[in-house]
Amino acid sequence: MPFLKPPMERLPNMPGLDKVNPGSLILSGVMMPEYMGWDEAAHSIVTALSRTIVSKKVTYDFERLMQGATLLKTSEFATEIIGNM
Repeated sequence: MPFLKPPMERLPNMPGLDKVNPGSLILSGVMMPEYMGWDEAAHSIVTALSRTIVSKKVTYDFERLMQGATLLKTSEFATEIIGNM
C-alpha cells in the first residue's frame, strides 16, 4: 500500500479564512483512485480542476496573477470544481 499524503496539511496562519487554494490537496487525493485503477474518476477530477482554473474562477493566489480572474473563496472554488465534473 502506498503512502499518499498531501504536500501541505494546513496553513497555520490562515485558519478559517476560506481563502486557501485546495489544488494540491485535491491532486494528492487523485492518487488514491489512480492507485486503485479508477482512472476515469481520477481523470474527471483533474479535468474539472483544470477547467475551473482556465475559466479564471480561482482563489487569491491565482487571482492576483491572472488578468480578469474572479476571486473565489476556497468553498466557492470547490463548488466550481464540482460543477465542472
